[in-house]
Amino acid sequence: MKFFKFMVVVLCFTVTSCTIDKTDFEAEMRRDVTEYFEFKEAVSLHTNGYSISVEALNGTFFKGYNEIRLKIVNTQTNQPLNGSDVTLLPLLTNSDSNNTTSCPHRYDLVYNSDEQFYSGYAVFTSESDPMERWEVYISFSDNAQTFTVHQPINVQVQTNKNLNMSAFIGNDGEQYFIALVAPQKPKVAENELVAGIYKYNQPTTPAGNFPDPSQFSYSEVSNHTLLLDPRMPEPSMGNHSSPNNQDLTQQNDGLYYGVVNYTMTGNWTLNFILQNQNGEVIKGTEVPTDFTPGIEGAKSELYIDILF
Repeated sequence: MKFFKFMVVVLCFTVTSCTIDKTDFEAEMRRDVTEYFEFKEAVSLHTNGYSISVEALNGTFFKGYNEIRLKIVNTQTNQPLNGSDVTLLPLLTNSDSNNTTSCPHRYDLVYNSDEQFYSGYAVFTSESDPMERWEVYISFSDNAQTFTVHQPINVQVQTNKNLNMSAFIGNDGEQYFIALVAPQKPKVAENELVAGIYKYNQPTTPAGNFPDPSQFSYSEVSNHTLLLDPRMPEPSMGNHSSPNNQDLTQQNDGLYYGVVNYTMTGNWTLNFILQNQNGEVIKGTEVPTDFTPGIEGAKSELYIDILF
């Protein structure tokens, strides 16, 4: 009988805590989480009779994954440049050390003939600030000539925690990046979870003329598996998980797709284990299955926190 009364008290505490946290997090979601679907101009450039428009969702670059669309117009003929070899190289320079790095990106852009733009992406690893400045270097060819132009850009803080990212050194000594792509605004349901996984390619030759793209090369990680274990780490949640989640595997567009089942709004941790094509662990550890009310939940060695 005493045990039954104790369990009733624990259950009431847990249900009450869930309700309070859910209400708070729903209010925060309404304030902070905005879905962007429209591409707008984020920066414009001009060179040698050509105008270049670089577009991003809502016209803003954020830390994390950014889909990028680029349009080039010959200002003398007012005609778009079709089917050119167009490259994009984002660079980050530290003002103190003058050290220059890059971030995961698609260097050779892909032409969309239906809508006449060149598509790519950049996974900006930090925000712009007075000590670190981002620039984009763009090159294209027309009439047997190659043109190069560069422009400073502003990378803003990513306020949507559902689009967080992680950078880490794997057990193989390589530098990896995981960036969440979707959903922007999850639902209390089974959600398709999309992420990009990238690796820095160590240069194999000395640097040539700046900016030498071979020194700033990244690749999409292929044929790996991202094991998923979502938890609610708040002490009142007991680090509980949810059913019907699916690990992330790579699809034809190079991104990784899986399913995460959010059973309520609030603080969630996406615990990951990244495995290569041979099933070897690149990074990540299993999370204990213990229900731990009153104690902050344990996390994998590789994780990304989100909030919706």
